[in-house]
Amino acid sequence: MQVLRMISTLRRLLALAICTVTASLAFAQQAPPLAGIAHVAIRVRSLDAARDFYNRIGFEEAFTLTDKDGKVNESFIKLNDHQFLELYPANPDNPKQASIGFLHVCFEGDDLQAIHDDYVAHGLTPTQVRKAVAGNMLFTRAGPIDAAGAAQNIEYTQYMPGSRHYEDRGKHIDSDRVADTLIGVSLAMKDPAGARDFYLNQLSFKSIAGDPMFLHMPGASGQEIEIATAKSLGTKARLTMRAANISKAARLLKKQNIAALKSKDTLTISDPDGNLIMIRGE
Repeated sequence: MQVLRMISTLRRLLALAICTVTASLAFAQQAPPLAGIAHVAIRVRSLDAARDFYNRIGFEEAFTLTDKDGKVNESFIKLNDHQFLELYPANPDNPKQASIGFLHVCFEGDDLQAIHDDYVAHGLTPTQVRKAVAGNMLFTRAGPIDAAGAAQNIEYTQYMPGSRHYEDRGKHIDSDRVADTLIGVSLAMKDPAGARDFYLNQLSFKSIAGDPMFLHMPGASGQEIEIATAKSLGTKARLTMRAANISKAARLLKKQNIAALKSKDTLTISDPDGNLIMIRGE
């Protein structure tokens, strides 16, 4: 009799485990896809120096935003029609704008409202979808604690006809740029294991075989994030870009007298503020 009760209990536990796994898989399968990384925002010591550096490696400034006095407070460096670097100048007179380095990552969605509503349906608390200054739709949500000790700001955007980004399609793309696609961004976190759990279980990212700290975003973009330790990266940005021709990229860097650390299929360079750019061949 006792054996039968034990078997019955084990069956119930097994059924519960199967239901839990099935629910988790259903959530992952039903999660609306992300189209890719839309932009990475970085605060820089000198906007002029940063813009010059990225222009030298083939990334042109598409447009800027200014404050009420006409001073540039944001520069949009174009990587391709869907991806940008947002450069913000440091302001030593404002403690919130004094520190240089990584600020946030923004993911692109083809149906932003569907992504937002899916998060809400699963108990998450994103901000409302709104129209941003540049004319695209946007919402944000708080993520895990980052290397600076603050909750990570995660942005989501959908490019809209008439926006500054949308109207720049086909423009400001240098054929001699060192890379053509941003395929990964590293996120320095205070608690890497907790951050990994957040991205897997709340945002439906998927683990990559061979390294548990590299995660694919939902969808078919193949783009990824890396959960890094605060000690290894600090507040610096680390971006991974793909080049169609790594030898051509190496020649361009040499022509511009930009030192690169070379490995088998990767070139690593740093910008004037020490942010790292890893360029990988296809």
